Amino acid sequence: MATFTATPARASFALKPVQVPVCKISNVRSVSLPVGSRSFPSLKARRFQVSCAAKKETVDKVCEIVRKQLALPADAVVNGESRISDLGADSLDTVEIVMAIEETFDITVEEDGAQTISSVQNAADLIEELLKKKGA
Repeated sequence: MATFTATPARASFALKPVQVPVCKISNVRSVSLPVGSRSFPSLKARRFQVSCAAKKETVDKVCEIVRKQLALPADAVVNGESRISDLGADSLDTVEIVMAIEETFDITVEEDGAQTISSVQNAADLIEELLKKKGA
């Protein structure tokens, strides 16, 4: 008979005023945030995600694109947290959204990048990353 033992994952962060690249942390059960000599209590959640957010203007443009492509009513809530599938998009809608993003931002989204887009924030983060690479 096999046995399996698991321990909770822990991550520790030191906050410094620096520019941070796009990053994500997910599936973490407990996170301790020490800042200077102070330590903040562990954050516990079923789903914990840290996302280095794109510019507000980029998120707003993506919201407009999604709203237009899905023909959403004016009172529909579309923001960075909105999951594209939850807004009623199917795979064809998602392809059309990616094409509109490419045209609007004058970028090329590779297939593997397009597959990572599940929310407006994911799309905005990808756009920022591709614009940064394009400008470099």
